[in-house]
Amino acid sequence: MNMKGSIKLLGLLLLLSCSQQKFDVIIRDASILDGTGSPAITADVCIAGDTIAAIGDFSNAIAGEVISGKGLILAPGFIDTHSHHDWGLNKNPDALAVVSQGVTTIVIGQDGGSNTPLKKYFQLLADSPVAVNVASYTGHNTIRNMVMGADFKKPSAADQIEKMKEILRADMDAGAFGLSTGLEYDPGIYSHESEVLELSKLLPAYNGRYISHIRSEDRYFDHAVNEIIEIGKITGVPVQISHFKLAMTSLWGKADATLALLDSARAQGINITADVYPYPYWSSTIRVLFPERNFDDEKEAAFILKNVTTPEGIVFSRYEPQPEYNGKSLAEVAQLEHKTPERMLIELIKRLDDCDKKNGECSGSIVATSMSESDIDKLLQWQHTNICSDGASFGRHPRGYGAFTRILGKYVREKNIYTLPEAINRMTALSAEHLGINKRGVIKTGNYADLVLFDPANVDDRATISDPQAVSTGIVRVLVNGKTVYTDGKTTAQHPGRVIRRGDQ
Repeated sequence: MNMKGSIKLLGLLLLLSCSQQKFDVIIRDASILDGTGSPAITADVCIAGDTIAAIGDFSNAIAGEVISGKGLILAPGFIDTHSHHDWGLNKNPDALAVVSQGVTTIVIGQDGGSNTPLKKYFQLLADSPVAVNVASYTGHNTIRNMVMGADFKKPSAADQIEKMKEILRADMDAGAFGLSTGLEYDPGIYSHESEVLELSKLLPAYNGRYISHIRSEDRYFDHAVNEIIEIGKITGVPVQISHFKLAMTSLWGKADATLALLDSARAQGINITADVYPYPYWSSTIRVLFPERNFDDEKEAAFILKNVTTPEGIVFSRYEPQPEYNGKSLAEVAQLEHKTPERMLIELIKRLDDCDKKNGECSGSIVATSMSESDIDKLLQWQHTNICSDGASFGRHPRGYGAFTRILGKYVREKNIYTLPEAINRMTALSAEHLGINKRGVIKTGNYADLVLFDPANVDDRATISDPQAVSTGIVRVLVNGKTVYTDGKTTAQHPGRVIRRGDQ
Protein backbone atom coordinates (compact mmCIF):
# COMPACT_ATOMS: atom_id res chain seq x y z
CA MET A 1 0.00 0.00 0.00
CA ASN A 2 1.39 3.41 -0.99
CA MET A 3 1.53 6.43 1.29
CA LYS A 4 -1.66 7.92 -0.16
CA GLY A 5 -3.55 4.68 0.43
CA SER A 6 -2.29 4.46 4.02
CA ILE A 7 -3.46 7.99 4.72
CA LYS A 8 -6.93 7.20 3.32
CA LEU A 9 -7.19 4.05 5.46
CA LEU A 10 -6.07 5.91 8.57
CA GLY A 11 -8.66 8.59 7.88
CA LEU A 12 -11.41 5.98 7.53
CA LEU A 13 -10.41 4.32 10.81
CA LEU A 14 -10.41 7.66 12.58
CA LEU A 15 -13.85 8.46 11.15
CA LEU A 16 -15.23 5.14 12.37
CA SER A 17 -13.62 5.66 15.76
CA CYS A 18 -15.11 9.13 16.09
CA SER A 19 -18.59 7.88 15.18
CA GLN A 20 -18.47 5.02 17.69
CA GLN A 21 -20.70 5.68 20.70
CA LYS A 22 -18.98 5.91 24.05
CA PHE A 23 -20.45 5.39 27.52
CA ASP A 24 -19.11 5.10 31.01
CA VAL A 25 -20.67 1.68 31.63
CA ILE A 26 -22.40 -0.86 29.41
CA ILE A 27 -24.27 -3.85 30.82
CA ARG A 28 -24.51 -6.28 27.91
CA ASP A 29 -27.03 -9.00 27.08
CA ALA A 30 -28.98 -8.90 30.34
CA SER A 31 -32.60 -10.01 30.62
CA ILE A 32 -34.15 -6.69 31.58
CA LEU A 33 -37.18 -6.51 33.86
CA ASP A 34 -37.84 -2.80 33.71
CA GLY A 35 -39.95 -2.56 36.88
CA THR A 36 -43.32 -2.02 35.20
CA GLY A 37 -44.32 -5.68 35.39
CA SER A 38 -43.70 -6.23 31.68
CA PRO A 39 -41.95 -9.41 30.47
CA ALA A 40 -38.18 -9.43 30.18
CA ILE A 41 -36.35 -8.23 27.08
CA THR A 42 -32.69 -8.91 26.25
CA ALA A 43 -30.72 -5.76 25.55
CA ASP A 44 -27.74 -3.65 26.50
CA VAL A 45 -28.10 -0.86 29.03
CA CYS A 46 -25.70 2.05 28.59
CA ILE A 47 -24.85 4.44 31.40
CA ALA A 48 -23.42 7.93 31.14
CA GLY A 49 -22.55 9.48 34.48
CA ASP A 50 -25.45 8.82 36.83
CA THR A 51 -28.04 8.25 34.10
CA ILE A 52 -29.34 5.47 31.88
CA ALA A 53 -28.33 6.90 28.50
CA ALA A 54 -29.54 4.21 26.08
CA ILE A 55 -31.17 0.78 25.93
CA GLY A 56 -30.99 -1.59 22.96
CA ASP A 57 -28.37 -3.26 20.78
CA PHE A 58 -25.14 -1.39 21.40
CA SER A 59 -22.73 -4.17 20.50
CA ASN A 60 -20.54 -1.69 18.61
CA ALA A 61 -20.45 0.87 21.42
CA ILE A 62 -17.52 1.16 23.79
CA ALA A 63 -17.34 1.99 27.48
CA GLY A 64 -14.92 2.49 30.31
CA GLU A 65 -16.45 -0.61 31.93
CA VAL A 66 -18.33 -3.42 30.25
CA ILE A 67 -20.36 -5.77 32.45
CA SER A 68 -21.70 -9.08 31.19
CA GLY A 69 -25.35 -9.61 32.05
CA LYS A 70 -25.69 -12.87 30.13
CA GLY A 71 -27.89 -15.33 32.01
CA LEU A 72 -28.77 -12.71 34.62
CA ILE A 73 -31.73 -10.43 35.36
CA LEU A 74 -31.20 -6.69 35.34
CA ALA A 75 -33.80 -4.80 37.39
CA PRO A 76 -34.18 -1.32 38.83
CA GLY A 77 -32.55 -1.01 42.23
CA PHE A 78 -35.01 -1.98 44.92
CA ILE A 79 -36.65 0.80 46.96
CA ASP A 80 -37.16 0.05 50.65
CA THR A 81 -40.19 2.15 51.54
CA HIS A 82 -39.88 1.44 55.27
CA SER A 83 -36.32 1.20 56.52
CA HIS A 84 -34.36 1.63 59.73
CA HIS A 85 -31.00 1.09 58.06
CA ASP A 86 -30.06 4.68 58.84
CA TRP A 87 -29.30 3.53 62.40
CA GLY A 88 -25.50 3.47 62.43
CA LEU A 89 -25.24 4.39 58.74
CA ASN A 90 -22.72 7.14 59.50
CA LYS A 91 -20.35 4.49 60.89
CA ASN A 92 -21.12 1.95 58.17
CA PRO A 93 -21.62 3.99 54.99
CA ASP A 94 -21.08 0.94 52.75
CA ALA A 95 -24.55 -0.25 53.88
CA LEU A 96 -23.81 -3.96 53.38
CA ALA A 97 -27.20 -5.09 54.72
CA VAL A 98 -28.93 -2.88 52.18
CA VAL A 99 -26.93 -3.30 48.98
CA SER A 100 -26.37 -7.04 49.42
CA GLN A 101 -30.09 -7.60 48.88
CA GLY A 102 -30.29 -5.26 45.89
CA VAL A 103 -31.68 -2.17 47.62
CA THR A 104 -30.47 1.17 46.27
CA THR A 105 -32.84 3.60 48.06
CA ILE A 106 -33.99 3.57 51.67
CA VAL A 107 -36.86 5.61 53.10
CA ILE A 108 -36.31 6.41 56.75
CA GLY A 109 -38.02 8.47 59.47
CA GLN A 110 -40.41 5.59 60.11
CA ASP A 111 -42.71 4.54 62.96
CA GLY A 112 -42.85 8.12 64.22
CA GLY A 113 -39.09 8.49 64.72
CA SER A 114 -36.87 10.68 62.57
CA ASN A 115 -33.66 12.71 62.38
CA THR A 116 -35.13 16.14 63.05
CA PRO A 117 -34.35 18.82 61.98
CA LEU A 118 -34.06 17.18 58.58
CA LYS A 119 -32.20 20.11 57.05
CA LYS A 120 -29.27 19.40 59.35
CA TYR A 121 -29.40 15.64 58.78
CA PHE A 122 -29.58 16.02 55.00
CA GLN A 123 -26.55 18.30 55.12
CA LEU A 124 -24.64 15.62 57.04
CA LEU A 125 -25.48 13.13 54.29
CA ALA A 126 -24.43 15.61 51.63
CA ASP A 127 -21.11 16.20 53.39
CA SER A 128 -20.52 12.49 54.05
CA PRO A 129 -22.37 10.47 51.39
CA VAL A 130 -23.23 6.81 51.81
CA ALA A 131 -23.63 3.94 49.36
CA VAL A 132 -27.40 4.31 48.89
CA ASN A 133 -29.96 7.02 48.31
CA VAL A 134 -31.84 8.24 51.38
CA ALA A 135 -35.29 9.81 51.65
CA SER A 136 -37.11 10.58 54.89
CA TYR A 137 -40.40 11.25 56.57
CA THR A 138 -40.74 13.36 59.71
CA GLY A 139 -41.65 11.37 62.80
CA HIS A 140 -44.64 12.33 64.92
CA ASN A 141 -43.14 10.74 68.05
CA THR A 142 -39.96 12.75 67.57
CA ILE A 143 -41.68 16.11 67.26
CA ARG A 144 -44.13 15.25 70.06
CA ASN A 145 -41.21 14.46 72.32
CA MET A 146 -39.47 17.69 71.35
CA VAL A 147 -42.54 19.70 72.36
CA MET A 148 -43.91 17.75 75.35
CA GLY A 149 -40.77 16.19 76.81
CA ALA A 150 -41.33 13.99 79.84
CA ASP A 151 -44.88 15.28 80.25
CA PHE A 152 -46.19 13.18 77.35
CA LYS A 153 -48.70 10.84 78.98
CA LYS A 154 -51.66 13.03 78.11
CA PRO A 155 -53.34 14.68 75.13
CA SER A 156 -51.55 17.73 73.78
CA ALA A 157 -52.84 21.28 74.17
CA ALA A 158 -53.58 23.56 71.23
CA ASP A 159 -50.37 25.56 71.66
CA GLN A 160 -48.34 22.35 71.77
CA ILE A 161 -49.87 21.19 68.50
CA GLU A 162 -48.93 24.54 66.97
CA LYS A 163 -45.31 24.03 68.05
CA MET A 164 -45.35 20.56 66.50
CA LYS A 165 -46.65 22.08 63.29
CA GLU A 166 -43.74 24.53 63.21
CA ILE A 167 -41.24 21.67 63.38
CA LEU A 168 -43.12 19.69 60.74
CA ARG A 169 -43.27 22.73 58.42
CA ALA A 170 -39.50 23.18 58.67
CA ASP A 171 -38.90 19.54 57.80
CA MET A 172 -41.34 19.66 54.90
CA ASP A 173 -39.51 22.74 53.61
CA ALA A 174 -36.29 20.71 53.85
CA GLY A 175 -37.74 17.94 51.67
CA ALA A 176 -39.47 15.48 54.00
CA PHE A 177 -41.86 13.17 52.18
CA GLY A 178 -44.52 13.67 54.82
CA LEU A 179 -45.49 12.60 58.32
CA SER A 180 -44.90 9.18 59.86
CA THR A 181 -46.54 7.92 63.03
CA GLY A 182 -45.82 5.09 65.41
CA LEU A 183 -49.01 5.06 67.41
CA GLU A 184 -48.23 1.91 69.42
CA TYR A 185 -45.13 3.57 70.87
CA ASP A 186 -44.45 6.25 73.46
CA PRO A 187 -45.18 9.11 73.24
CA GLY A 188 -47.51 8.74 70.23
CA ILE A 189 -49.72 6.17 71.96
CA TYR A 190 -50.94 8.96 74.24
CA SER A 191 -51.88 11.29 71.39
CA HIS A 192 -55.52 11.89 70.55
CA GLU A 193 -56.64 11.19 66.99
CA SER A 194 -57.36 14.91 66.58
CA GLU A 195 -53.68 15.73 67.19
CA VAL A 196 -52.53 13.41 64.40
CA LEU A 197 -55.22 14.73 62.09
CA GLU A 198 -54.28 18.36 62.74
CA LEU A 199 -50.66 17.66 61.86
CA SER A 200 -51.73 15.72 58.77
CA LYS A 201 -53.73 18.70 57.56
CA LEU A 202 -50.42 20.45 56.85
CA LEU A 203 -49.48 17.86 54.24
CA PRO A 204 -51.70 18.79 51.25
CA ALA A 205 -50.01 22.17 50.87
CA TYR A 206 -46.68 20.38 50.42
CA ASN A 207 -47.98 17.49 48.29
CA GLY A 208 -46.93 15.37 51.26
CA ARG A 209 -47.85 11.88 52.35
CA TYR A 210 -48.83 10.07 55.56
CA ILE A 211 -47.37 6.70 56.60
CA SER A 212 -48.30 4.95 59.82
CA HIS A 213 -47.42 2.17 62.17
CA ILE A 214 -51.08 2.19 63.03
CA ARG A 215 -52.44 2.53 66.56
CA SER A 216 -52.89 -1.22 66.96
CA GLU A 217 -51.88 -4.27 64.97
CA ASP A 218 -53.76 -6.60 67.30
CA ARG A 219 -56.47 -5.81 69.91
CA TYR A 220 -57.77 -2.56 68.42
CA PHE A 221 -56.89 -3.31 64.82
CA ASP A 222 -60.22 -2.33 63.25
CA HIS A 223 -60.25 1.03 64.99
CA ALA A 224 -56.65 1.66 63.92
CA VAL A 225 -57.35 0.90 60.26
CA ASN A 226 -60.38 3.19 60.32
CA GLU A 227 -58.23 5.97 61.77
CA ILE A 228 -55.79 5.96 58.84
CA ILE A 229 -58.66 5.73 56.35
CA GLU A 230 -60.25 8.78 57.98
CA ILE A 231 -56.98 10.75 57.74
CA GLY A 232 -56.82 9.95 54.04
CA LYS A 233 -60.46 10.92 53.56
CA ILE A 234 -60.26 14.27 55.35
CA THR A 235 -56.85 15.43 54.12
CA GLY A 236 -56.91 13.93 50.64
CA VAL A 237 -53.24 12.93 50.90
CA PRO A 238 -51.92 9.44 50.09
CA VAL A 239 -51.82 7.27 53.22
CA GLN A 240 -49.84 4.07 53.68
CA ILE A 241 -50.08 1.35 56.32
CA SER A 242 -46.59 0.43 57.48
CA HIS A 243 -45.54 -3.24 57.67
CA PHE A 244 -49.18 -4.29 57.29
CA LYS A 245 -50.00 -7.30 59.47
CA LEU A 246 -52.74 -9.11 61.39
CA ALA A 247 -50.78 -9.74 64.57
CA MET A 248 -53.20 -11.62 66.80
CA THR A 249 -54.74 -15.08 66.60
CA SER A 250 -58.30 -13.73 66.61
CA LEU A 251 -57.42 -11.69 63.49
CA TRP A 252 -55.96 -14.61 61.57
CA GLY A 253 -57.98 -15.40 58.48
CA LYS A 254 -59.39 -11.88 58.21
CA ALA A 255 -57.05 -10.65 55.49
CA ASP A 256 -59.78 -10.82 52.84
CA ALA A 257 -62.20 -8.74 54.91
CA THR A 258 -59.52 -6.19 55.71
CA LEU A 259 -58.49 -5.83 52.09
CA ALA A 260 -62.13 -5.46 51.09
CA LEU A 261 -62.36 -2.54 53.52
CA LEU A 262 -59.31 -0.91 51.94
CA ASP A 263 -60.66 -1.49 48.44
CA SER A 264 -63.89 0.17 49.50
CA ALA A 265 -61.92 3.17 50.77
CA ARG A 266 -60.04 3.38 47.48
CA ALA A 267 -63.33 3.24 45.57
CA GLN A 268 -64.32 6.37 47.52
CA GLY A 269 -61.19 8.15 46.29
CA ILE A 270 -58.97 7.54 49.32
CA ASN A 271 -55.44 6.75 48.14
CA ILE A 272 -54.56 4.09 50.71
CA THR A 273 -51.70 1.66 50.14
CA ALA A 274 -49.55 -0.69 52.23
CA ASP A 275 -46.08 -2.12 52.56
CA VAL A 276 -45.35 -5.63 53.85
CA TYR A 277 -42.26 -7.62 54.81
CA PRO A 278 -42.31 -11.40 54.19
CA TYR A 279 -41.99 -12.85 57.70
CA PRO A 280 -44.50 -14.11 60.31
CA TYR A 281 -42.62 -12.42 63.15
CA TRP A 282 -41.95 -8.81 64.06
CA SER A 283 -39.29 -7.02 66.08
CA SER A 284 -39.79 -4.24 68.59
CA THR A 285 -39.53 -3.34 72.24
CA ILE A 286 -41.03 -5.83 74.69
CA ARG A 287 -43.17 -3.04 76.13
CA VAL A 288 -45.24 -2.77 72.95
CA LEU A 289 -46.99 -6.01 73.99
CA PHE A 290 -48.85 -4.01 76.67
CA PRO A 291 -50.93 -1.29 74.96
CA GLU A 292 -52.40 -0.14 78.28
CA ARG A 293 -48.88 -0.06 79.76
CA ASN A 294 -50.15 -2.23 82.65
CA PHE A 295 -46.86 -4.05 82.93
CA ASP A 296 -47.58 -5.63 86.33
CA ASP A 297 -50.91 -7.21 85.30
CA GLU A 298 -50.44 -10.97 85.18
CA LYS A 299 -53.85 -11.51 83.57
CA GLU A 300 -52.82 -9.20 80.76
CA ALA A 301 -49.54 -11.11 80.41
CA ALA A 302 -51.48 -14.37 80.16
CA PHE A 303 -53.75 -12.86 77.52
CA ILE A 304 -50.71 -11.74 75.50
CA LEU A 305 -49.08 -15.16 75.62
CA LYS A 306 -52.26 -16.86 74.48
CA ASN A 307 -53.61 -14.42 71.89
CA VAL A 308 -50.81 -12.21 70.59
CA THR A 309 -47.78 -14.49 70.69
CA THR A 310 -46.44 -17.44 72.69
CA PRO A 311 -43.65 -18.02 75.22
CA GLU A 312 -41.79 -19.95 72.53
CA GLY A 313 -42.51 -17.22 69.99
CA ILE A 314 -40.77 -14.43 71.92
CA VAL A 315 -37.00 -14.41 71.36
CA PHE A 316 -34.82 -11.81 73.06
CA SER A 317 -32.82 -9.78 70.59
CA ARG A 318 -31.09 -7.27 72.86
CA TYR A 319 -31.96 -7.44 76.52
CA GLU A 320 -29.51 -5.14 78.28
CA PRO A 321 -30.31 -6.04 81.91
CA GLN A 322 -29.20 -9.64 81.25
CA PRO A 323 -27.41 -10.05 77.93
CA GLU A 324 -27.05 -13.77 78.53
CA TYR A 325 -30.73 -14.07 77.62
CA ASN A 326 -30.16 -12.75 74.10
CA GLY A 327 -31.14 -15.42 71.60
CA LYS A 328 -33.26 -17.30 74.14
CA SER A 329 -37.03 -17.55 74.08
CA LEU A 330 -39.26 -16.43 76.92
CA ALA A 331 -40.13 -20.09 77.49
CA GLU A 332 -36.43 -20.94 77.93
CA VAL A 333 -35.83 -18.01 80.28
CA ALA A 334 -38.89 -18.92 82.36
CA GLN A 335 -37.65 -22.49 82.65
CA LEU A 336 -34.19 -21.31 83.71
CA GLU A 337 -35.70 -19.15 86.46
CA HIS A 338 -38.42 -21.65 87.46
CA LYS A 339 -41.22 -19.17 86.82
CA THR A 340 -44.39 -19.27 84.77
CA PRO A 341 -44.05 -17.48 81.42
CA GLU A 342 -46.58 -14.83 82.54
CA ARG A 343 -44.66 -14.07 85.73
CA MET A 344 -41.37 -14.12 83.82
CA LEU A 345 -42.66 -11.61 81.26
CA ILE A 346 -43.68 -9.19 84.02
CA GLU A 347 -40.41 -9.68 85.86
CA LEU A 348 -38.31 -9.02 82.78
CA ILE A 349 -40.09 -5.71 82.14
CA LYS A 350 -39.56 -4.74 85.77
CA ARG A 351 -35.84 -5.42 85.40
CA LEU A 352 -35.85 -3.32 82.26
CA ASP A 353 -37.48 -0.45 84.17
CA ASP A 354 -34.83 -0.76 86.89
CA CYS A 355 -32.11 -0.69 84.25
CA ASP A 356 -33.64 2.48 82.78
CA LYS A 357 -33.61 4.18 86.17
CA LYS A 358 -30.01 3.21 86.82
CA ASN A 359 -28.42 3.65 83.40
CA GLY A 360 -30.82 5.70 81.30
CA GLU A 361 -32.83 4.06 78.53
CA CYS A 362 -31.99 0.37 78.24
CA SER A 363 -32.84 -1.83 75.28
CA GLY A 364 -35.40 -4.59 75.68
CA SER A 365 -35.95 -5.61 72.06
CA ILE A 366 -37.54 -8.88 71.04
CA VAL A 367 -38.56 -10.84 67.97
CA ALA A 368 -42.08 -12.21 68.33
CA THR A 369 -44.14 -14.51 66.12
CA SER A 370 -47.71 -13.23 65.70
CA MET A 371 -48.80 -13.64 62.09
CA SER A 372 -50.07 -16.45 59.89
CA GLU A 373 -48.38 -17.27 56.58
CA SER A 374 -51.69 -17.43 54.71
CA ASP A 375 -52.57 -13.87 55.76
CA ILE A 376 -49.11 -12.67 54.72
CA ASP A 377 -49.60 -14.25 51.30
CA LYS A 378 -52.90 -12.42 50.82
CA LEU A 379 -51.54 -9.07 52.00
CA LEU A 380 -48.59 -9.45 49.64
CA GLN A 381 -50.91 -10.17 46.72
CA TRP A 382 -53.04 -7.05 47.20
CA GLN A 383 -52.39 -4.95 44.13
CA HIS A 384 -51.59 -1.87 46.24
CA THR A 385 -48.95 -3.57 48.41
CA ASN A 386 -45.25 -2.89 47.88
CA ILE A 387 -42.37 -4.65 49.62
CA CYS A 388 -40.42 -3.21 52.54
CA SER A 389 -37.90 -4.54 55.05
CA ASP A 390 -38.67 -2.58 58.25
CA GLY A 391 -35.12 -3.73 58.90
CA ALA A 392 -31.89 -2.48 60.37
CA SER A 393 -28.27 -3.49 59.89
CA PHE A 394 -28.16 -5.04 63.35
CA GLY A 395 -30.54 -6.88 65.65
CA ARG A 396 -31.96 -10.39 65.51
CA HIS A 397 -34.69 -10.06 62.91
CA PRO A 398 -33.46 -11.39 59.54
CA ARG A 399 -35.48 -8.86 57.55
CA GLY A 400 -32.60 -6.37 57.80
CA TYR A 401 -30.47 -8.54 55.53
CA GLY A 402 -32.99 -10.67 53.69
CA ALA A 403 -36.44 -9.20 53.03
CA PHE A 404 -36.02 -8.50 49.32
CA THR A 405 -34.08 -11.60 48.40
CA ARG A 406 -36.60 -13.67 50.39
CA ILE A 407 -39.31 -12.40 48.06
CA LEU A 408 -37.28 -13.46 45.02
CA GLY A 409 -36.52 -16.87 46.47
CA LYS A 410 -39.35 -18.08 48.66
CA TYR A 411 -42.26 -16.08 47.26
CA VAL A 412 -41.36 -16.25 43.56
CA ARG A 413 -39.56 -19.58 43.03
CA GLU A 414 -41.06 -21.65 45.84
CA LYS A 415 -44.56 -20.34 46.61
CA ASN A 416 -45.42 -18.74 43.26
CA ILE A 417 -47.09 -15.83 45.04
CA TYR A 418 -45.65 -13.56 42.36
CA THR A 419 -44.21 -13.99 38.90
CA LEU A 420 -40.72 -12.53 38.70
CA PRO A 421 -41.89 -9.41 36.79
CA GLU A 422 -44.63 -8.86 39.40
CA ALA A 423 -42.17 -9.21 42.29
CA ILE A 424 -39.78 -6.71 40.71
CA ASN A 425 -42.66 -4.28 40.21
CA ARG A 426 -43.60 -4.53 43.91
CA MET A 427 -40.02 -3.62 44.88
CA THR A 428 -39.39 -0.87 42.34
CA ALA A 429 -41.94 0.99 40.22
CA LEU A 430 -44.85 0.48 42.60
CA SER A 431 -42.70 1.60 45.52
CA ALA A 432 -41.65 4.72 43.63
CA GLU A 433 -45.30 5.40 42.76
CA HIS A 434 -46.39 5.04 46.39
CA LEU A 435 -43.70 7.52 47.43
CA GLY A 436 -43.89 9.95 44.56
CA ILE A 437 -40.22 9.37 43.70
CA ASN A 438 -39.29 10.48 40.19
CA LYS A 439 -36.74 8.97 37.77
CA ARG A 440 -36.14 5.86 39.85
CA GLY A 441 -37.84 2.49 40.03
CA VAL A 442 -38.04 1.92 36.24
CA ILE A 443 -35.29 1.12 33.74
CA LYS A 444 -35.74 3.67 30.99
CA THR A 445 -33.65 6.24 29.20
CA GLY A 446 -33.19 9.38 31.29
CA ASN A 447 -33.75 7.71 34.65
CA TYR A 448 -31.02 7.42 37.24
CA ALA A 449 -28.84 4.33 36.94
CA ASP A 450 -29.92 2.56 40.12
CA LEU A 451 -29.68 -1.07 39.05
CA VAL A 452 -29.39 -4.60 40.41
CA LEU A 453 -28.04 -7.57 38.46
CA PHE A 454 -28.96 -10.96 39.92
CA ASP A 455 -29.13 -14.68 39.22
CA PRO A 456 -32.84 -15.63 39.28
CA ALA A 457 -32.10 -19.31 39.88
CA ASN A 458 -29.92 -18.75 42.94
CA VAL A 459 -31.01 -15.48 44.52
CA ASP A 460 -32.15 -16.17 48.08
CA ASP A 461 -32.03 -14.92 51.64
CA ARG A 462 -29.79 -16.68 54.16
CA ALA A 463 -30.46 -14.62 57.26
CA THR A 464 -32.31 -16.29 60.14
CA ILE A 465 -33.16 -15.41 63.74
CA SER A 466 -30.12 -17.38 64.87
CA ASP A 467 -27.88 -15.90 62.14
CA PRO A 468 -29.53 -12.57 61.29
CA GLN A 469 -26.60 -10.95 59.49
CA ALA A 470 -26.03 -13.72 56.94
CA VAL A 471 -25.60 -12.15 53.50
CA SER A 472 -27.95 -13.15 50.68
CA THR A 473 -26.89 -15.18 47.67
CA GLY A 474 -27.44 -14.45 44.00
CA ILE A 475 -27.04 -10.65 43.99
CA VAL A 476 -24.25 -10.21 41.44
CA ARG A 477 -23.86 -6.45 41.18
CA VAL A 478 -25.58 -3.31 42.46
CA LEU A 479 -25.17 0.17 40.99
CA VAL A 480 -26.31 3.42 42.59
CA ASN A 481 -26.34 6.52 40.40
CA GLY A 482 -24.16 4.68 37.89
CA LYS A 483 -21.48 3.52 40.36
CA THR A 484 -20.96 -0.06 41.50
CA VAL A 485 -21.46 -0.33 45.26
CA TYR A 486 -21.63 -4.13 45.55
CA THR A 487 -20.05 -6.91 43.49
CA ASP A 488 -18.50 -10.32 44.01
CA GLY A 489 -20.18 -10.56 47.40
CA LYS A 490 -18.49 -7.43 48.71
CA THR A 491 -19.11 -3.71 49.01
CA THR A 492 -16.82 -1.48 46.96
CA ALA A 493 -16.37 1.48 49.37
CA GLN A 494 -17.97 3.77 46.79
CA HIS A 495 -20.55 6.15 48.24
CA PRO A 496 -22.58 7.67 45.38
CA GLY A 497 -25.87 7.78 47.28
CA ARG A 498 -27.85 11.00 47.37
CA VAL A 499 -30.51 12.63 49.47
CA ILE A 500 -33.88 12.36 47.75
CA ARG A 501 -36.17 15.20 48.68
CA ARG A 502 -39.90 15.31 48.07
CA GLY A 503 -40.52 16.49 44.53
CA ASP A 504 -36.95 15.96 43.28
CA GLN A 505 -36.72 15.46 39.53
